[in-house]
Amino acid sequence: MSGTLNNATLRTGRSFDLGKMNLRQLWVAYLTYPTILLYFVLIIASVAASVLAFAGWGPTLVAIVAVILVYPLAWYLLHRYVLHGRMLYKMKWTSSLWKRIHFDHHQDPHLLDVLFGSPLTTVPTIGCITGPIGYLIGGWGAAATAFGTGLVITCIYEFFHCIQHLNYKPRSAWIQRMKARHVLHHFHDEDGNFGITSFVVDRLFGSYYVDAKARPRSPTVFNLGYDIKEAGRFPWVMRLTGSPPRDRPDGARPDARS
Repeated sequence: MSGTLNNATLRTGRSFDLGKMNLRQLWVAYLTYPTILLYFVLIIASVAASVLAFAGWGPTLVAIVAVILVYPLAWYLLHRYVLHGRMLYKMKWTSSLWKRIHFDHHQDPHLLDVLFGSPLTTVPTIGCITGPIGYLIGGWGAAATAFGTGLVITCIYEFFHCIQHLNYKPRSAWIQRMKARHVLHHFHDEDGNFGITSFVVDRLFGSYYVDAKARPRSPTVFNLGYDIKEAGRFPWVMRLTGSPPRDRPDGARPDARS
């Protein structure tokens, strides 16, 4: 991918391949991406709503801390049991949702277009998780604070998620470790290392592993169990894709390993 393509912005409408980009090019892509820009607008709106319906400093701070503590667990449960679950592709009316929110990302882990979730699903989900927490703590003002906090955390998650798929070696040792664990999730065994910036919940639920020697390579790491046999029984995702599901990246040898 050329520098021109890597530096594409909203004006070009072109895709970004994180496997062929550097850190500077990622910043350009990230800060001009429509989903991230929408999150920024909603964060500003949440701050304004928090001020207009101010719940007091105590409830506001408690709402922020509560969301910070709950968010990793909520993300883990959604990632492991919904995004990696098999129920969504088995129903025609949810097959396109599952394809968009996670299957495409595992089929092509470096494609920025499918790395970010669709706002049509992410924004309501963030609201459903954070809004009730804030409201119970301090009414509508704290609910707005909680929602804004969830959006900020999501932006942080998304950036580090990009780093984990970027053609770039982080200088920081902890980011290197974080990236290595996530790479294992995508290229060795998808049934583990579900976290993005933290793997504390993975440790608690027994799904954390440190290297490829810890467990055998999963044959479904790229298709999440939606293989040719499953596509024959539940064809809707394959029809939307226009081709059979892949069990390895393009160009990989049949015996390729992570």
